[in-house]
Amino acid sequence: MTYTIGEPVQVLDKGHITLRGVTGNDWTIVEAARVSIGAGRKGEEQDTRLINYLMAHRHETPLEMADISLVVKCPIFVARQWMRHRMASYNEISGRYVELAECFYVPDAFRGSSVSNKQGSGVELHNYALHDLYATAMVAARDTYEALLAAGVSREMARMVLPVATYTEFWCRMNLRSALNFISLRNAPDSQYEIRVYAEHIEAMIGQYFPVVYAAWKRHLSSPSLTAG
Repeated sequence: MTYTIGEPVQVLDKGHITLRGVTGNDWTIVEAARVSIGAGRKGEEQDTRLINYLMAHRHETPLEMADISLVVKCPIFVARQWMRHRMASYNEISGRYVELAECFYVPDAFRGSSVSNKQGSGVELHNYALHDLYATAMVAARDTYEALLAAGVSREMARMVLPVATYTEFWCRMNLRSALNFISLRNAPDSQYEIRVYAEHIEAMIGQYFPVVYAAWKRHLSSPSLTAG
């Protein structure tokens, strides 16, 4: 897949991720690293070696000189996991200012608890009655929300009844160091599926727009040990 600035890509049942901007490229990292010795680029071969050296020896601050900007539509529970990554800038739609749209995440299947990871999911539960139970709760919450608004309750209070499966939308800007940390943690096998599918797209975006940095990261630092977060 090719990611074009401004074109949304569908994620989950009703979500999307849109690349809104990219600042810098592979060679921005090189120039930021060499400023300490008053030098710039020295040709693609030497510059590529430098990027690999930076990754191998964890000299990661030059990565902060490039960034990506995203618009994300995702369930609230995904957004709350996402915003645990504090080395990024966020601006989110507010249920105080607008009536939130009737838009809930509906999973293809429910998963049972993992036997090896207490907070994680395990195998799918083939119990279709669970979808009816879930849908009933979503509809009841929405009906209550609308009834509270109709009764004159403020938006900032009426929103309290909405479940975390409600979709939200936010802008996110993160530097390359933080983005690599994000995908090392969120595009990992033990990460929750619903955030992992977003992280997969971010990883692919970095591979497209920063191919040399991405290859070096995969070689040296693709485990969750990258320090920024």
